[in-house]
Amino acid sequence: MHSGNLMWVGVFLVMLGIAGLVIPNVTFTEKKTVANIGPLELRSEEQHRVPIPTIAGIVAVIAGLGIIVFRAAPPEA
Repeated sequence: MHSGNLMWVGVFLVMLGIAGLVIPNVTFTEKKTVANIGPLELRSEEQHRVPIPTIAGIVAVIAGLGIIVFRAAPPEA
């Protein structure tokens, strides 16, 4: 992998980790068809909440910073 691309991966991980620390959970709505009776259609909506563990955000930030620092370090001769 090119080192410039690796740095972008590190930046992405840091941003993703910060977002994970700021947003405690992700909520989404699932729509289901419950029954089809001739021309009638019964639908249901369910809300799901997925928690984002704090440790996952911390690990993502640390990993991203590690990649950025590793990328910025000059190669040893």
